[in-house]
Amino acid sequence: MKPCAIVLLNYNGEGVLPTFLPSVVKHSQHEVWMIDNASTDGSLIFAKESFPEVRLISLDSNYGFTGGYNLGLEQLRGQYETFILLNTDVEVTPGWDQSLVDFLVSRPDYAAVQPKIRSWKDRTYFDYAGAGGGFVDSLGYPYCRGRIWDHLEQDFGQYDDTIQVDWASGACLAITAADFYAHNGFDASFFAHMEEIDLCWRLRKSGRKIGYLGSAVVYHQGGATLDRASAHKLYLNCRNSLSMLYKNVGFLRFAAIFLAKGFFEGMAAFNYVRKGEPKFAKAILRAYGDFLGSTKIKSPIVKNDLPEVGGSGPVGVIFGYFLLLGKRKFTDL
Repeated sequence: MKPCAIVLLNYNGEGVLPTFLPSVVKHSQHEVWMIDNASTDGSLIFAKESFPEVRLISLDSNYGFTGGYNLGLEQLRGQYETFILLNTDVEVTPGWDQSLVDFLVSRPDYAAVQPKIRSWKDRTYFDYAGAGGGFVDSLGYPYCRGRIWDHLEQDFGQYDDTIQVDWASGACLAITAADFYAHNGFDASFFAHMEEIDLCWRLRKSGRKIGYLGSAVVYHQGGATLDRASAHKLYLNCRNSLSMLYKNVGFLRFAAIFLAKGFFEGMAAFNYVRKGEPKFAKAILRAYGDFLGSTKIKSPIVKNDLPEVGGSGPVGVIFGYFLLLGKRKFTDL
C-alpha cells in the first residue's frame, strides 16, 4: 500500500478551488484525490483542466460531508495506509502532509491527528474549526484551544506543542485507513457537522488516541459550503450533537445532559424569537423533534460494551462563557 492520500471533498467549489487547490498541489508530497458530490457548477471542469494530476472520484448525488467521504474512501480501500481529509477552502504550507503522516507512523497508538489551523481571512488568529486542538466539555459541547464558542484567540505560539486531544478537526484530519474502516467511517445520517467529533469519540472509546501537532500549520477560510450563521447549520449541529451523545454515553448520563442542553438551547430559542430571528428558534426545535422522532437518526445508533469515555474538558464551558465573566480563552477555563 502507498503511505498516504490527500482527499478533498468538493461540492460546487468553483468559488474556492482556484484560490486553495494550487497550494495543495504545490506543497503536498502525497497523491491528491478529489471526491465530487455531483457538483452542478464548473468546479469539476476546473479541476480536470487546471490540475490533471489530481485524481477524481465522481459521485452520482450530493451525499454530504459524511456520505461523500464514506463512499469515496470506499473506492480507495486497500490502497493507502493513511488518509488526510482536507476541506477545499484550506491553504496548506510546505511539509504539512508529511508531518502529519510522520506523527501517525511514529505513534501507533494514535488513530488521527490535526495540524494547527489558523484563519485564512485573518492569518494571525486561530480558525473556528479546530484551532489548536479540540475538546468536549461535560455537556458534550465542543471547543478548542484558541476558540471558545465564537471567540478566537490570536496566535502567539501558545499552542505550538504536540498533545492528545478529544477530537481533531474535519477541516484537516489525518487518520489511519485501518481506523477509518474499522469504525465504518463517519455516521452518514449526520450529513454534515459534528461528524468528526463523533468519529473521534468512537475511536477513543475503542482505546485509540487523537492528536494535535502544532508544528504543522494550515489556513482555513471557513463557511465555503454552509455559512456559520446559517439556520440549517444550527439545526445540524443541535441534532447531530444529540445523536453523538446518545451513541457514546450511558443512558443516565445522556438523560441528564439532554435535560441540561434542552434548558440552555430552549433559552437560546426564546432569545432568537425575542431578537426577531424565528428561523433560528425553529431550527433548534426541529433538531430536537427530529432526534426524538426520526428513525433515520436513531437507526445507526448501536450501544456497545466499550468503556464510556467522556469529554476531558471542565464542567460546562457554557457556564464559563455565558454566565461567568472573562471565560473567553482556553487558559481561563
